[in-house]
Amino acid sequence: MAYAWSADLETGNNTIDGQHKQLIQAINNLLEACSKGQGRTQLSNTMKFLYDYTEKHFADEEKLQLASKYPDYQNHKVYHEGFKKVVRELAKELDEQGPTIVLVGKINSSIGGWLINHIKKEDVKVAKHIHESGK
Repeated sequence: MAYAWSADLETGNNTIDGQHKQLIQAINNLLEACSKGQGRTQLSNTMKFLYDYTEKHFADEEKLQLASKYPDYQNHKVYHEGFKKVVRELAKELDEQGPTIVLVGKINSSIGGWLINHIKKEDVKVAKHIHESGK
C-alpha cells in the first residue's frame, strides 16, 4: 500500500513539507519495487537514503524549533531520537542478515507508519508554532 500525500500531512512550512514528501517517496519507491519483485535490490538503497536523510531532516526541523523557541522541543527531539534508533536497528539488520522480505515489511510498518503518524500529530504543531512566531 503506497502512501499518498494529502492535505492533513501539510504543515504549511515549505521546507518541512518538501522533506516529508521526499521521505514518503522513498518508502513508496521501496513498496513499488517490492510489488515488481525487486524489493530486495531496492532495500539497500532505501535504507541508506532513510538513514542519511532522517539525520538531515531532523536536524533541520530541530533548528527551526530552536529558532522559534518551540515549547515542546525536548519531547519532539526524543521522538526523533527514537525514530533514528529504529532506522539504525533496521540498517544493522540489513547488514547482518541481508535483504529479506521480513525486513521490507518492517521498514514499511516501522518507518512508513511512524512517519505519517508523526507528521499528523507532531509536525503540524511545530509548523503552526513556527508560523505564529514569525520565524
